[in-house]
Amino acid sequence: MDHSTPGSLPANRRPPAQARLRRILAMDAAGMTVFALAYLLAAGPVARALGVAEQLVLVAGALMLAIGAGVGLLASRFRPPAVPVRLVIAIGIAWALASVVSLALGWLHPSTAGTDGSSSRPSP
Repeated sequence: MDHSTPGSLPANRRPPAQARLRRILAMDAAGMTVFALAYLLAAGPVARALGVAEQLVLVAGALMLAIGAGVGLLASRFRPPAVPVRLVIAIGIAWALASVVSLALGWLHPSTAGTDGSSSRPSP
């Protein structure tokens, strides 16, 4: 017996790959946009909480907003083209690697906010 509602897929079928890809891209774009706006609208408090320069937060926010808009555009396509989707994946990997490398090489000295519950304020 099929328990699906009109216009939906039967409960035992997954949506087509293109639909899943578009949904993932849309979620990525939404998340990126939310963080980008937080970084841009509250750069000072975010920078203090993370222990990084406010300029870095602003640049990261601007980059995330631009990339988020591009990912959102891809998500709106019925069939997102493979090359731009691969570029989105590559950018995500590069962003993660750059973050790890910047910490490993000491380019940044962020606070431990969010990792161990300690305050980001320097001790007196």
